[in-house]
Amino acid sequence: MGLLPLLQSDPLAFVLVVLVLMVSLALHEWGHAITALWMGDPTAKEQGRVTLNPLKHLDIIGSVMILLVGFGWAKPVPIYPPHFRNYRVGLFMVSIAGIVINLLIATSLALLLRWMLDMGYLHNPPSFLQVVIQAAAVAASINLTLAVFNLLPIPPLDGSKILQSFLPLHWHPYIWRLESNPTYAIVALLLLLTVFRQPLGSFLSTVRMQFFNLFGL
Repeated sequence: MGLLPLLQSDPLAFVLVVLVLMVSLALHEWGHAITALWMGDPTAKEQGRVTLNPLKHLDIIGSVMILLVGFGWAKPVPIYPPHFRNYRVGLFMVSIAGIVINLLIATSLALLLRWMLDMGYLHNPPSFLQVVIQAAAVAASINLTLAVFNLLPIPPLDGSKILQSFLPLHWHPYIWRLESNPTYAIVALLLLLTVFRQPLGSFLSTVRMQFFNLFGL
């Protein structure tokens, strides 16, 4: 489910969620960029991507997807893997960095909600706190969705590069060419919106339910 129903039911909570989401996407891509720099590749830094400015990272289509269907992406951070001091380690670490950040954000928000529950703040909270609670719950859900969605081994998602870091090296040139092919990206997007939308949505819903159950929410 996207964010448009929230806009209709609670505009203030919608604004809070969008702000948190922009920061989350920026942190996700910053994680890729800073990790690439640590691994020896300055490409992202040279293109101004080692920054927390959301405007440097947002992708129009990916942002619209989040609003409409609840999952999407930001603008991929440019990397040049031959610069990595250790190619496989660098590719793995850079690819998983954004996912780890989204999971940390989702976990932090879930812990905040759990604390508020333990303190009794979730029982008949004042109106301003209801907005914060709703925004925190939706933002945690979206960050979890972004993490799981990016784990899918479908180029150009992060999961494909995580898998790639374990694959034989002679396969890598073909994968890089596939990722750079705009026709492939369009076909993959259409498949996610049509054929795989329902099973993917069901899977993500199950993951979200299990995640919040872990915190007793």
